[in-house]
Amino acid sequence: MFNNKIKLAIVDDHPMILEGLKSLLQNEATLEIFTFTKGEAFLDFIRGNTVDLVLLDIVLNDGSGLNFCKTIKKNWPKTVVIGISNQAERSIIFQFLQNGANGYILKNADAQEIIDCIQDALNGKIAFSKEAQQIILSQPHDALEIPKLTKREKQILTAISSGYTTPQIAEMLFVSPMTIETHRRNLLQKFKAKNMIELVRIAIEYKLL
Repeated sequence: MFNNKIKLAIVDDHPMILEGLKSLLQNEATLEIFTFTKGEAFLDFIRGNTVDLVLLDIVLNDGSGLNFCKTIKKNWPKTVVIGISNQAERSIIFQFLQNGANGYILKNADAQEIIDCIQDALNGKIAFSKEAQQIILSQPHDALEIPKLTKREKQILTAISSGYTTPQIAEMLFVSPMTIETHRRNLLQKFKAKNMIELVRIAIEYKLL
């Protein structure tokens, strides 16, 4: 499908997701695929290698994909960056685009959607999966509308409200403290809260706690 050999990197801290995406795309003979479970590992790789396109998760165990996107586009502007995530919040998608991303795919997209998005982005278009496009085209959230939370975000929000610290929550959920900090930042953005106290107060108002 692709006219030239394309070096494609996938950065996601869930090995099953990595293998699933690689399996979906490996039939494309012109794609040379590299996989990474950490954002920093990918940055080490791209310093010595050309990468045409990267599928980048938003929540990684060593930092935020939002920040990694900004770093990639600042230092390697020709590398195409597409977000691939379960994060379906309009504000998250827009911030990712503001950081220089070339598109956004929700992880429930099928193989053809992903391939189409890759092709569009390589052709210079801003590429969205169907559901991501619907979110982008929807009206901005009303101040009273309840933010959409993932299952993991709900777990972390409940733990925060109970007074648990980042290291304690990380131990409870068997993830790294960095992952919890990334979720905390995303929660603050989703609720438009300045700090954790305000976050919990708003969550209570929304009857999420």
